[in-house]
Amino acid sequence: MKINESVKINKLQTMNRIVMPPMDTRSAIDGKVTPKLLKFYTDRCGSGNIGLVITEHCYVTKQGRASKKQLGIYDDSCIEGLSELTSAIKKSGSLVFAQISHAGSRTTREITGEIPVSSSLNLEDNSDLKVLSRDEIHELVGLYADAAVRAKKAGYDGVEIHSAHCYLLNQFYSPLLNHREDEYGSDCMENRIRFHLEIIKEIRERLGKDFPIAVRLGGCDYTEGGSTIADAVEAAMLFQQAGVDLIDLSGGTCYFNVPGRTHAIFRDMSEEVKKAVSVPVILTGCITTGREAEELLEAQAADLIGIGRALIKNPDWAAEELAKLK
Repeated sequence: MKINESVKINKLQTMNRIVMPPMDTRSAIDGKVTPKLLKFYTDRCGSGNIGLVITEHCYVTKQGRASKKQLGIYDDSCIEGLSELTSAIKKSGSLVFAQISHAGSRTTREITGEIPVSSSLNLEDNSDLKVLSRDEIHELVGLYADAAVRAKKAGYDGVEIHSAHCYLLNQFYSPLLNHREDEYGSDCMENRIRFHLEIIKEIRERLGKDFPIAVRLGGCDYTEGGSTIADAVEAAMLFQQAGVDLIDLSGGTCYFNVPGRTHAIFRDMSEEVKKAVSVPVILTGCITTGREAEELLEAQAADLIGIGRALIKNPDWAAEELAKLK
């Protein structure tokens, strides 16, 4: 595989295999797009060399807001600004997905005005945390789907469901964080991702089979007792069976880093997941040159390569690195 080759996601086609992954600019105001946020994306997409842009995580409800300057998709009032954002990005020829998220316990009452929620309580948790009931989970399924509908109205080509970095859905997936004893508990993979599968089903029912759905999975905790690469493979296979079109891999409780690794840090996970599924797989994490990206593609480590920090440092990264490969 070459980095300048296209990739099919559901019925859509990318211009190449470069992905700009979701990166929180913390430049929204009241959850809305600002000129500063818009400039961040246009500076990096203007040259027309990024195949897929996944915009920064958008909270589906104020209860799940991670920071006061996070972008939102919780209300129809968000659609106008998001439409301006997608229009600007799509002028470059990029596909653009919205990442929809809920912070779960990774927020505070000061940010949301509400008690933070989670899959379950852990020994280190304080009393200012609420365990979600079944009814509350079902309500959130609807709110994720509402957000997906808004994303489509705003011109997004697809949505990515955020289940990494200890955010709410990852709190259900990781056995380090999920201590429930009901059908959403951690005794089997189907239960650990039941919440995810219900969201996927609801989005499919509302938006149809042709609207692309991705999952960003914090597939491995790289910690004793946590989620494993084998878990990531099993979950990815179940997501594909449920109709997911794209698997985007990252860390779980380890967040964005794995101790001792400085390059393509989730490669061991992406290689195994790619062997098990037929939908495209994204590998992101400390990949800094076009040559490195192409070597990973040729080695079948992934189908698309996410470039994060390098694009933050150099908005013209994609154009410059592609030119070097010609």
